[in-house]
Amino acid sequence: MAVEEDAKQEFAPQKKKGPSEDDKRRKKITPGSLMKALMRPGGSDSTPSDGDQVIYHCTIRTLDGVVVESTRSEYGGKGTPIRQVLGKSKMILGLLDGLPTMLKGEVAMYKMKSQLHYGEDDCPVSVRSDFPKEDELHFEIEMIDFFKAKVISEDLGVVKKVITEGQGWESPREPYEVKAWISAKTCDGKVIISHTQGEPFFFTFGKSEVPKGLEMGIGTMTRGEKAVIFVTSQYLTKSPFMPGVEDVDEIHFDVELVHFIQVRDMLGDGRLIKRRIHDGKGDFPMDCPLHDSLLRVHYKGMLLNEEKRVFYDTRTDNKGQPLEFSSGEGLVPEGFEMCVRLMLPGEIALVTCPPDYAYDKFPRPSNVPEGAHIMWEIELLGFEMPKDWTGMNFQSIMDDAEQIRNTGNRLFKEGKYELAKAKYDKVLREFNHVNPQDDEEGKVFANTRNLLYLNVAACYLKMGECKKSIETCNKVIDANPGHVKALYRRGMAYMASGDFEEANSDFKMMIKLDKSSEPDATAALLKLKQKKQEIETKQRKQFKGLFDKKPGEIAEARTEEKEDQNVGEEKKNAEKEDSDGSSSDESQEAVDGARQRGWFSLFWPTGSRIFSALGLRRCTIL
Repeated sequence: MAVEEDAKQEFAPQKKKGPSEDDKRRKKITPGSLMKALMRPGGSDSTPSDGDQVIYHCTIRTLDGVVVESTRSEYGGKGTPIRQVLGKSKMILGLLDGLPTMLKGEVAMYKMKSQLHYGEDDCPVSVRSDFPKEDELHFEIEMIDFFKAKVISEDLGVVKKVITEGQGWESPREPYEVKAWISAKTCDGKVIISHTQGEPFFFTFGKSEVPKGLEMGIGTMTRGEKAVIFVTSQYLTKSPFMPGVEDVDEIHFDVELVHFIQVRDMLGDGRLIKRRIHDGKGDFPMDCPLHDSLLRVHYKGMLLNEEKRVFYDTRTDNKGQPLEFSSGEGLVPEGFEMCVRLMLPGEIALVTCPPDYAYDKFPRPSNVPEGAHIMWEIELLGFEMPKDWTGMNFQSIMDDAEQIRNTGNRLFKEGKYELAKAKYDKVLREFNHVNPQDDEEGKVFANTRNLLYLNVAACYLKMGECKKSIETCNKVIDANPGHVKALYRRGMAYMASGDFEEANSDFKMMIKLDKSSEPDATAALLKLKQKKQEIETKQRKQFKGLFDKKPGEIAEARTEEKEDQNVGEEKKNAEKEDSDGSSSDESQEAVDGARQRGWFSLFWPTGSRIFSALGLRRCTIL
């Protein structure tokens, strides 16, 4: 039945879209309410359609020839033609139906009854109060131009006309560096500013160095594109390019996008910046080494100071040989690798890097001072992608998987837990597409996958994410409840998270399932016991004598700030006090106990509620 219903839905006739608002308005047109007289024929064969920008002059007259309103300067107008986008702009009903019939250069006279212009009920276009909207009027229209337009702002304040298509797909965006030929002129063709000779105008995208509307338009262009960008006054913000233009309703910018430099803020805070200074080959980012790869680069390292002293150059310090390294293994500074992953073969980039992404967390060259900001000039010569398992036999796949796992193990031993986890995760993702062909292959595959899950769980445990470690162990235990190593790993995660009962259960289950695991399980149980005793001792010290005091003897909790202020005084008075030297240790243990209140709740579940009711978070006994 379900299949039949799906089939009926699939072959059911599609619902037609309802009429648009413009279509509904057109139904108001009655015979004789809109009449057109051709005054001058146009010079083309095509007429405008929805999505086209139309530019026209309009003069409105009464039937006896009195001018009511006009865009032409000779009739009191500003001389600026009307610019609208068919299907987007709000316009009177007569022009909504009449403009699509006109040719470029044509002049026509439309005779409209009141309901076809501003006298229409719910007319979307407002008009001044003294306008004779109840009268029958003549609208003289000259169609200056029309063309396909790209609407950039919803209010049609920024519209683009493409003259010549550009190359590629990438457009400039913040904080790209842009070079363009730009000229600005008014609607009547008067040139205001021209940057069409000498050097192209240079600006940084997103820095308000050009008017807002112009920048919005350039942000839709590709390299080599030529376009006219129409910008109305509300988008003509002040900028170094155009300090200010008064009494101008609209400016037309002729723009040729000569070149732009890809600039990327890698961290989003302006500290790690990659600036492309020479284009590479291929399409970004599809042809970049996003995945772990074997990379070959030439680079020059410089201190980011006034001198920009070079501290290493592969072309001179490495006998002209490029640096080869595998990404994803922590073999180069983190900021260096992040930027190289977003480069194309043959690209040259200039990278400015803060200390924490350069050599503060990486072996520092002897000639680089501590905390130095670094600049690298990097050229990506090429890269080799990792092996594609498609078409490989099972043994070859498992050999490659083991090699990647061993790399992860090495990173784990080096303390690079996130990088190690990434290696294990990569193999686990690829395993989703591996299909063993017999029981023997299935057994090898399952064992390897279990090892990888336990490796991931170990990484989570080292990273302090106990819950995720437990969840990862469960993937192994759910499929194989008797997996002793998974029980051990999960028990350690439970112990780290303070779930002592579950940890105890896992360690005892190990002994029950496999006697050979008894030494490891016994050692873990001993460690668990010690951990519980440490927590009990901390809690006992923290709340010692709390309930032996009489009412009123519980002092208010001291704030952390007050304790910090008294540290200096306590050190000065330390020699005067009779102490065994343990007071500072006990104080630190009290702080640890406060941070670990979860431990205390294991032994006295109602205790936290009592202290909450008292309004106490940390207590001190007088």
